[in-house]
Amino acid sequence: MSQLLEVFRPCFSARTYTTFVALVTGLIAAPARRTVCGMLTAARMAGVWHHGRAHRFFATAQWSLDQVGLTMVGLVVGWLTPAGAPLVVAVDDTLFRRAGRKVHGAFWAYDGSRKVAAGQEKLSRGTTFVVAALVVELPFLERPIALPVLYRLWRPGGPTTPTLAQELITLIAGIRPDRRVHVVTDGASLCRTLRHLPSNVTLTGPPPRHAGLYELHPDSAQAQQLRRRGRPRVRAQLVRVIAVR
Repeated sequence: MSQLLEVFRPCFSARTYTTFVALVTGLIAAPARRTVCGMLTAARMAGVWHHGRAHRFFATAQWSLDQVGLTMVGLVVGWLTPAGAPLVVAVDDTLFRRAGRKVHGAFWAYDGSRKVAAGQEKLSRGTTFVVAALVVELPFLERPIALPVLYRLWRPGGPTTPTLAQELITLIAGIRPDRRVHVVTDGASLCRTLRHLPSNVTLTGPPPRHAGLYELHPDSAQAQQLRRRGRPRVRAQLVRVIAVR
């Protein structure tokens, strides 16, 4: 594992990198909830370091989350995807429930995973993150999995979730301009904000209920071969779509 973590050394200073290695080790070895102190204890550093060193790593240490995430993108693309194959990126926002009053970025927001009675709203208090995950296929699994690589914290009054998603997509497409990037997202993110993406990015998501889908419009050469009378058709034939829930 030390050789794998060595790739992340340029993301940190010498002292911060040592703390990073210890916390990652504790993250893997922790048998219960992976809190900051829990990771320090699982790494067997609780009696060696003061717990403030682990807390300072997340609070005041100088390192970039984007740089760590892009390094992870390089590892996933290089090891888990075929050479030259398009990258599939899933983007969505998710809420992590937090109860403390002093939790940074915690607000009441929509919680899709919360089970409520009929007529009640799915609201919870916590931190909402916009997450970009690379979808890969592993030989020992029957279905693909999504590996989170980049994040953005959403807060009311700040950038919207589609704007944050656009930033994450642009970062991934910029680090691998040689690959085609297929982005999959939900209907809430399909708006005008995501119309301005890099040229190597395609976007797929559910259409709205009032969307009108048409067949491909014939080009000028096909239109001349038809030789039909009257004004040329502006739109192709409308396709009926049956919504499946």
